[in-house]
Amino acid sequence: MNIIERIKEVAAQAVNQLYGLQLEGKDIAINATKPEFEGDYTVVLFSLLRQIKKSPELLGEEIGNFLIKENPKLFSGFNVIKGFLNLSVADIFWVGFLNQNTSTENFGQGAPTDQNIMVEYSSPNTNKPLHLGHLRNNFLGWSISEILKANGNKVINTCVVNDRGVHICKSMIAWQLFANGATPQSENVKGDHFVGDYYVLFNNEYKKQINQLVAGGMEQNLAEKEASIMKAAQQMLQDWEAGKPEVMELWKRMNSWVYEGFEETYKQIGTSFDKVYYESSTYLLGKDLVEKGLAQNVFFQKEDGSVWIDLTADGLDEKLVRRKDGTSVYITQDIGLAEQKQKEFAIDQSIYVVGDEQNYHFKVLRLICQKLGLPSADGIFHLSYGMVELPTGKMKSREGTVVDADDLVQEMIDIARRKTEELGKVKDFKEEELEELYHTIGLGALKFFLLRVDPKKKMVFNPEESIDFHGFTGPFIQYTHARIKSILRKVAPEFKLAQRLDVTKLMKQEKSVIVQLEQFPTFVQEAAMAHDPSKIAIYIFNLAKTFNTFYSDLSIANAETEEKKMLRVQLANLTGKVIKRGMGLLGIDVPERM
Repeated sequence: MNIIERIKEVAAQAVNQLYGLQLEGKDIAINATKPEFEGDYTVVLFSLLRQIKKSPELLGEEIGNFLIKENPKLFSGFNVIKGFLNLSVADIFWVGFLNQNTSTENFGQGAPTDQNIMVEYSSPNTNKPLHLGHLRNNFLGWSISEILKANGNKVINTCVVNDRGVHICKSMIAWQLFANGATPQSENVKGDHFVGDYYVLFNNEYKKQINQLVAGGMEQNLAEKEASIMKAAQQMLQDWEAGKPEVMELWKRMNSWVYEGFEETYKQIGTSFDKVYYESSTYLLGKDLVEKGLAQNVFFQKEDGSVWIDLTADGLDEKLVRRKDGTSVYITQDIGLAEQKQKEFAIDQSIYVVGDEQNYHFKVLRLICQKLGLPSADGIFHLSYGMVELPTGKMKSREGTVVDADDLVQEMIDIARRKTEELGKVKDFKEEELEELYHTIGLGALKFFLLRVDPKKKMVFNPEESIDFHGFTGPFIQYTHARIKSILRKVAPEFKLAQRLDVTKLMKQEKSVIVQLEQFPTFVQEAAMAHDPSKIAIYIFNLAKTFNTFYSDLSIANAETEEKKMLRVQLANLTGKVIKRGMGLLGIDVPERM
């Protein structure tokens, strides 16, 4: 039970005993006390006034006096300002908290639940490498998975690879036309980049052919259909669906190049999956569910043979679920895959990490699954996120101007190298240690910058700004952790960190850090409920700031007494653990030294 829950409980007991009511802790409203007032937590009294016919001031005085008398180890004082009862938590409580948790390895870990949660993220196309948008997606998916695990849930990480369709055939046709048998190995190019280059080549040639046809007098719309390279791509798709051997062979070969490239990128950014689904294996799923939906009158058939669902009563519109020629649409595949995932893993919740341009799609998916009565349909959740832009503007992959993930990661490592060398504090590091440090700082800066913003918001990523050792950044927090580890190496060996503290009086800076440390499990819970890693990022940043203020004001090595020295060592030790654990929930490593 955290301090807020504890205060709610004892406040409810006080009200019940004083005024004969039957309140529970959840009926008491509590906030952190505003900085301009004395106290730690504030009980809001206004909701009690209707049941207890007393003035707010008198009510606050009576409840405050009762709490102090009955809970001397929890409260040290109170004051009442209008309808607010400001309570000061006793120093002995905070010291007790430190004693209880200083040697806890997994502070903030929730008790096991019976929930199976699947998080689907990344979902790349096999016609191009991963880009900046994929990075936000991967970091969100990985982080929310770790946060859910920290709340005691069993989590399965999945990825659906879009490995079929006309966009894949475009790269294949361009390779046939322009490659002259070249491979990633012969050109010394990473596989996903190699295939992506042919996707760009296709679109360049397609534009060229359209312009030639238009120059010859053809209408633009017709030219787009009649361009020979587009016709070839569409024919290749038909050949793929028919299982033509030479097409299947080329498809498998080019996809294998891409997968090798993806694997390299995933390893570099610290992403992995428990299960990977391939659209080429799932695109026929859901056809039986269309028949089931027709039989249940969930779907209806139009005169041309196409099958639809009417969602107008739900505030949406009519949605196609099967074309008139009997082929599936994306929503049909997703319904089928949702059913398969549930059968395979008995999942209670299915989280889809997908950009906000698909908000409508996932509203429809959830509604259809509910109307079909599929198990866990209520557990479908779309973790929607906004687009990432650079200071120079948006990204487009067809023109080959996309912000490539591999290039961006390398740029971050290079910036980390330059800025670290400018500080000049790594002269005693070995070369391999430096390379690891630059990677840790560069990736940490990238992940933190992309995760510190509410996922729903669009954002602009600025590489230079993200590696600032003094700002709202990953490297600032990483530096704080390294600083703590340095302090502990110098001071802590003479102490047993599990040694019990008998301090009864805390200084303001000491208390500020401990108060924030106690809140960590609450922020982990809130981040899971909101599906929002930025809550962890903001919390860890604020904790690092508070610790740095404490350390600049108060000495650890030269503390006033041995008891104070031990207190501050334990405080630094637990802060280091929480920073490491919190950053770990964001997928970010923290160095032992910088």
